[in-house]
Amino acid sequence: MHPDLIRTAHFHLATYGFLVALGMLLGLMVVLRLSKKQNLDPDEMWNLCGLVILAGIIGSKALYIINEWGSTYNSISDIFSLNTLQSGGVFSGGLVLALVTAIWYLRKHQISFLKAADVIAPGLALGHAIGRLGCFSAGCCYGRPTNLPWGVTFTNPLANEITGTPLGVRLHPTQLYEMVAELINFAVLYWVASRKKFEGQVLGLYMVVYGIERYIIEFFRDDPGRGNIWGVMTGTQLISVGLVIAGGVLWMVRFPLRTPAKAVAQ
Repeated sequence: MHPDLIRTAHFHLATYGFLVALGMLLGLMVVLRLSKKQNLDPDEMWNLCGLVILAGIIGSKALYIINEWGSTYNSISDIFSLNTLQSGGVFSGGLVLALVTAIWYLRKHQISFLKAADVIAPGLALGHAIGRLGCFSAGCCYGRPTNLPWGVTFTNPLANEITGTPLGVRLHPTQLYEMVAELINFAVLYWVASRKKFEGQVLGLYMVVYGIERYIIEFFRDDPGRGNIWGVMTGTQLISVGLVIAGGVLWMVRFPLRTPAKAVAQ
């Protein structure tokens, strides 16, 4: 809808990049606030979030490149291009790599994974919601054609040039669907975070709710980059199923609350 927030002869600020950065900043503020309440060291959580954000970016880009190999990408040189920087990514790919990175960091610093994940999950949901507004402004992650009254029509040539967004066609605003779903997810997770009964309760809830919402939204998506599994579901839907199962397991096991190995000095 509005790919460029500011564009002059000598300066260019993409709306997508600005909103993604804003989402990361606000999400990080939520994580640090919850960390203090849970007696986790804010400095260590800050470092953890920095690594998780970097891993999330790399993972989302990597899965997008894998899914688009042979069409958008045909050689290694295609990866290191302006198109890769300007394009979006596959969030589920970023989520998986971010989880692996978080596990490595937390084990190295002897921090409870579930306790840390419970404070990160609400911030992740908020950052993701704002990032989806950035997707909407750029035209990426667009939906299928629709005649519904809330369908949106993209007209900016930049949206088509950068992400292949169809112009002049009414589409499902899947970016806004997910933004609203993640804002609701954030509100629920934040409320549960200060009332949790067992470790992993917030993380498990996030995985189940996000997995379900993303699985459903995939039916309305029409942009490339999510792959196809045996013609039955997209790669993103398969990951969503895995998230729901893993989150359900956390709720069934119900790990008892514990004091962090490194409590913040009072």
